[in-house]
Amino acid sequence: MVTDMKRANSISLIILIAILAGCGGGKQSLDDFITVDVTKTRYPQKELILQDFMDVEYIALETNDDFLNQGFVQAIGKEVILVKNIINDGYIFVYDRNGKCLRKFNRKGQGPEDYTFILCIALDEDNGEMFVNDQMSRKIVVYDLYGKFKRSFKHKEGNGSFFYTFIFNYDKDNLICYDQFNEETGFVLISKKDGRITKEINIPFKEKKLLLQRSSNYYASPSLYPTIIPFAGNWILVELSSDTVYTLLQDYRLNPFIVRTPSIQSMGPEIFLVLRSMTERYYFMETIKNVYDFETGRGFPRTFMMYDTQEKAFFGYNVYNVDYLNKKEIYMNVLRTGNQDIETWQALNSDQLVEDYEKGILKGKLKEIAAALDAEDNPVIMLIKHKK
Repeated sequence: MVTDMKRANSISLIILIAILAGCGGGKQSLDDFITVDVTKTRYPQKELILQDFMDVEYIALETNDDFLNQGFVQAIGKEVILVKNIINDGYIFVYDRNGKCLRKFNRKGQGPEDYTFILCIALDEDNGEMFVNDQMSRKIVVYDLYGKFKRSFKHKEGNGSFFYTFIFNYDKDNLICYDQFNEETGFVLISKKDGRITKEINIPFKEKKLLLQRSSNYYASPSLYPTIIPFAGNWILVELSSDTVYTLLQDYRLNPFIVRTPSIQSMGPEIFLVLRSMTERYYFMETIKNVYDFETGRGFPRTFMMYDTQEKAFFGYNVYNVDYLNKKEIYMNVLRTGNQDIETWQALNSDQLVEDYEKGILKGKLKEIAAALDAEDNPVIMLIKHKK
């Protein structure tokens, strides 16, 4: 992705000294973290069936003249699903948990109760609120589930902060947020009432590292990668400038989860470690080399691998969905982060499902849904959930 570089100031060098003592607890001991060599590019290969280790649910988003969208899911609750379009048209669609249309609204504008760009949305279903992360205005706007404005507050400032790239519903009082440009503390908990920082989560690193390349007034970066991953009742935090991926425990302690080698601080060009999907047995991840050719538009080469917690070893992988008779491959790096119950999701285009149905390669619930689809219907959402 190449776009105009709106931020002219460069990230300065910062030394952040932190003490790691007392970071134990949780499922893993301090000596039980995983070590990964990011320079390795070859692994023995495994073929996996998605339904063997995850539950899969399909939700057909109802379609009518007022509810046409691209199925870009923002949040999934127990009762509602929030959807927007990939294009920045400002519409937010509210469905019930079965995919039935409830309502839509559009508050795109320049007023104090409006948003200019929806980067992501966090859902607080218990309080009937949604938090719209407005990247361009550097603010979070809060609405009820009918689109009525309730309040707004600004993103954090200082230490090179640009905007929150991710926000999630953390608990009844707080959101958890990440600003990838902050030179010291990217992860924070903020009050849902006023945006005040209630806790800074200090992950130690020496120099801020960014997964992007600059050229005059342009920059290039790969697609968004998760930095906050809800998992097993806790939160996995990925700070690319650190050599350690941590689990944030419920008592706010940081437990080392994955340690990379060699140090990111020693590499040039850097090879970054990115986590994708976390299951009870398999941890899916990849490495991305921080190189890009602006003339050819190619770069950021990747190595895909997963860690098997039973065999305690790394493997390359292919994951297949057996709701297709030809075992269609699932690309774990394109799945979107869900919540503590739903690990990831993916939109399945209706025109492709109709074609697959006519070819006779679908089965089960997916076949049943596809049989009732029109090629121009809204997408079907595939939810990938932790097994009960």
